[in-house]
Amino acid sequence: MASMNDLWVKYDTLKKIMHILESKETSGEEVKGIALTIAVNDQANNYGQNVSAYISQSKEQREANKEKFYIGNGKTFWSNGSQKSVKEMDVNKNGSQANDDDPF
Repeated sequence: MASMNDLWVKYDTLKKIMHILESKETSGEEVKGIALTIAVNDQANNYGQNVSAYISQSKEQREANKEKFYIGNGKTFWSNGSQKSVKEMDVNKNGSQANDDDPF
C-alpha cells in the first residue's frame, strides 16, 4: 500500500514540543529527537481528515491507558489504489467535503 499524506501541525504545538525537549535536555537527559506514530484511517472525519499523528507511547504507557499527545491531523491526497484518498472517500456527515483550496 502506498499513499502520500498531508499533516498539519499548529505552531503552538511545535513550541510545546520544543519546550518539553529543551526541559529534558536541561535536566541532563540526552535528547536526540522524538518518535511519532502516524495513523491513517479508512474513513475521513467531519473535517475531511483521515490522518493523525501523536507522540509514540511505550508499551507501559499504552497499558496504563495514558492519554495520547496529539501532534496534528491531515489527509491522504494520493494513493496507489489500495487505499482511497480523501477525495475518493464518502462525504462527511454534514454532506460536504473538505475545502481543497485552503492549505490550513
